[in-house]
Parts: sequence; structure tokens; C-alpha cells
Amino acid sequence: MKSISLFTGAGGLDLGCEAAGFMTVAAVENAEKARATLMQNRDHWFPELNDAAIFDDIVALDPDALLAAAGLERDEAALLHGGPPCTPFSKSGYWLAYKRAGADPKASLVDNYVDVLERVRPMSFLMENVYGLAYGNQNRAVFERFLARVADAGYACDWKILLAADFGVPQLRQRLICVGIRADVLDVPAAFWRFPWPRETHVGPHETRRAVDDGRQPHVTAGAAFEGLNDLNNPPESEEVVTGRYAEDLAAIPPGDNYLFLTAHRGHPRPKFEWRTRYWTFLLKLSPERPASTIQGQPGPWVGPFHWENRRLRLGELKRLMEFPDEFEVIGSRRDAQLQLGNAVPPRLAYVVALGIRAELERLGAITSQALEAA
Repeated sequence: MKSISLFTGAGGLDLGCEAAGFMTVAAVENAEKARATLMQNRDHWFPELNDAAIFDDIVALDPDALLAAAGLERDEAALLHGGPPCTPFSKSGYWLAYKRAGADPKASLVDNYVDVLERVRPMSFLMENVYGLAYGNQNRAVFERFLARVADAGYACDWKILLAADFGVPQLRQRLICVGIRADVLDVPAAFWRFPWPRETHVGPHETRRAVDDGRQPHVTAGAAFEGLNDLNNPPESEEVVTGRYAEDLAAIPPGDNYLFLTAHRGHPRPKFEWRTRYWTFLLKLSPERPASTIQGQPGPWVGPFHWENRRLRLGELKRLMEFPDEFEVIGSRRDAQLQLGNAVPPRLAYVVALGIRAELERLGAITSQALEAA
């Protein structure tokens, strides 16, 4: 079941889709270090991907050349998947005036995704983004345009906001997931089709939601995720040491808390900060008893989560929180690695969605028995 990957990054979506039985045969990614990461891990994780099938510019992309490199004709790909850069639609991005005004040029990359979809015409698609894309503001207009365009391209589409921790990922990472099936393979009119979303396997508190005991497993904690790590798969890093203006403040904050601990509102005898005047992730520290907060691709110097040992997270720990394999190699500097992993989709989350797509294609008879045997 051949798939084409857009905005591939380090390949988190690809790892999950490969585990579900799809094979990435072509990819589009403009970051040099991310492309190097894909090639470094190709033999083990992406065996059908070759140099000639990795493209670097979706804006100038010729979809016919993409299909040729993939060895596919139009209509033949089983899946198109990818997550256009999410910064224009994220909560942190919305603090910036030009992004609030809808003036971020990267927002148009959602349209580039649909441009490829229209030309490639896969049986199905998977589009991932930050849940802020579905907000009722300027972002929503971009999302509505996306939905209208995929409908015009001949696809039924369903979408949902999923919390990665609800599927066993040790991270409270919310993502907007859009799944589409080409209308000509459906057994109902496109307007009536609904995707059979995977059932949540884990449960725990999140924002205003309390934990419930309904038979599901509790959220996986950061402490559990780090079990078995050692200096071989999680070597110490020179960049992990925290020094500077807020180092003492970070050390004073208990695990699982943030700068709000050092406010008069919380009863601190020597308050350092005013209540709710910073990002929630400012001086945020992991708790070994809870999942991590969202791992960011480009955190500021004092943006967490930090380790409960008052240091920055190591690469091995970041891979565990994102659920990338320990042996997966991320190419580039420590900053490059944080960017690639923080922008990725946790492979486990991609897997459960891709498995649902495969099951739906099987149900509809869109995948031949020969393709199933090959998978």
C-alpha cells in the first residue's frame, strides 16, 4: 500500500503509517537536516524511499514528477499524508500580531497540500496540524477553505482533535487530524461518510478534564517513558546544564509546576512573578508522575518542559516522549534535533489513525488482496 509523504520532517507520520502497513515511496521536505535524517534511517525504517524520490520544495513541486519518482500513476497511491507547518495556527504563534492578522505566508502551505492532493488523487489522505487551525478566528477561514477544496477535489473528509496521551503517548499533545477518502471508492454519498475514529486506550486529567475510571489505562507518565534509559541511549549533553537569569528560580519550582509557583497568588513568601503574565510553559518542569506537556520545536531559552532534575531534556528523553525508537538517528545539532522532533507527529498516534484508514480501505474494497499480501 504505497503512500506519498508531504512536509515529512523527521518522519513521525511515516513511521506510524509504515507500522500500519503503508510504504512511503516519495517525500517532500525542505529542511536539509530533516532530509538527512530520513536518509540516515532509510534502510531500516523507510526501505522504499530513495534519493530520487525526496523533493525539497512543495511550492515549486511538479506533482507529475513526484508520481514518476514514486513509480505511480494518478489515482494509484493508497495514501497521501503530511502536516503543513503549524506555526501560523499555534497558540504561541497567535501572540504575534502579523499571525493574528493572517499575514503569515506559511499559512498558504495548507493550500499547497491540497494542490498535490488534486493532482495525485490518492485513495485516502491524512492531514495533521495543531488544533488551533480549527479555532473560530482567522485560522478557521484557512481550515474552511481546506475543507471546501478537498470536497471540490472529490473527497469525503472527517476531522477530530485527538490527545496523544489518550493513545498511550507520554505527552499531552493535542492535534487536529483530518482523514479523507476519495468519493469514488465510498459506499455512501461523501456527505454522509464518517471515519471510524480509533477508540482511546488511555485516560487521565487534561486542562479542565478530570480523570475517570472507565476501564481504560491511565496516561503514560514521563517517569515511565524514561525507564530503561542509560548513558548509551541517553548520553549527557553539554547543553543540558541550565545557567543564567532564572536558573535558581527553576531549581525552586517543584516537579510538575511552572513559574506560577513563584507568585503571590499561590502564596509564595517571596514572589518573583506576577500571576499569568508569562507563557504557561515558562519554567515548566516535568513531573515523573504525569505525561509531559507538548514538546515544542523552537522553545525559548526558558520554555519547558525541563527535566525534574533542573536541566534541559536530553535527546534520548525527547525521543521517548515523542515515541520515536531509541535507535532512530536524528541528524544535526541539538537544536536541529529539537526542531525535528518537536515538529513531528508521535508515531504511535499516526499508527492508530493510519490503521483505521487501512481498515476503512479494506472494508470498501479499495485495497486489493495482492496489496494486502504485500503489506
